[in-house]
Amino acid sequence: MRDPDEIYTLTSDAAGVPEGLHLVAGLTGFADAGGAVSQFTEYLLATLEHEVIAEFDADLLLDYRARRPIIYFDQDHLTDYQPPRLRLYLARDEIGQPFLLLAGFEPDFRWEQFTAAVLDLVSRFTVSSTTWVHAIPMPVPHTRPIGVTVSGNRTDLIESMSVWRPHTQVPANALHLVEFRLQEIGAWTIGYVLLIPHYLADTEYPSAALSALESTSASTGLIFPTDRLREKNREFIGRIDEQVGENPELAKLVGTLEERYDAYMEGNTLRSPLTDEDGALPSADEIAAELEKFLATRRGRDDGQQP
Repeated sequence: MRDPDEIYTLTSDAAGVPEGLHLVAGLTGFADAGGAVSQFTEYLLATLEHEVIAEFDADLLLDYRARRPIIYFDQDHLTDYQPPRLRLYLARDEIGQPFLLLAGFEPDFRWEQFTAAVLDLVSRFTVSSTTWVHAIPMPVPHTRPIGVTVSGNRTDLIESMSVWRPHTQVPANALHLVEFRLQEIGAWTIGYVLLIPHYLADTEYPSAALSALESTSASTGLIFPTDRLREKNREFIGRIDEQVGENPELAKLVGTLEERYDAYMEGNTLRSPLTDEDGALPSADEIAAELEKFLATRRGRDDGQQP
């Protein structure tokens, strides 16, 4: 395997990183339901003090044609090209506790080399634990707390937090491989899969970011400012509840999800919160189509058109 050092560069600030910090990670590019990971990492970088301590080489790790960067066209010339970034930061939480944050794009190439590089950084900085988050769409209602599936070797957190523990094969994220390799060497690692309502998977759902922050706090003890995000979430939920309340079909679908969720959480014989005994559950497409139809009607009314 190629030398992991060739895909990243340490900055001068790396020399001042204390030993024994928690590593928190979230990479974008795959199954980011509700914009959970992008909101989570952007919120941390926007609200916390931080500095870059390592940068990965995008030219080696990223497929630019699959995920084209954005450049701004200003009338007759190009401006403001923002290249994709994958960086390791030293950040400080709300009360000044330092931690490491790995954020940016998920690599398209050289997963083994990337994983070896992360493990090299874990060893270099004597990382005490690695926590990472991602999110997938599930047929669950927005009126109930976001559930998580927990993986890794922190059995205390798995027992206390993991609401769904399937036996299944899933498409891997690069951080799945990092978690797998960390487990092989006996390093503490925890992965959170946030279970986001299907019909909100393509939105920026603030509750998803809040769940990511709260889950990360549970495994690291870090304290994050959440007031601004909670206010944003209250406004978002208010708009969704208004739309559901004005559409009987959508309200019925959400009500069915609530019944399935509550029955599952009460510990009945359902194998998962996804289906009842007959498998009768509104699909994601049905819910999304109903919501889209209602929103289209609303837009028509706002534009002065007849529904």
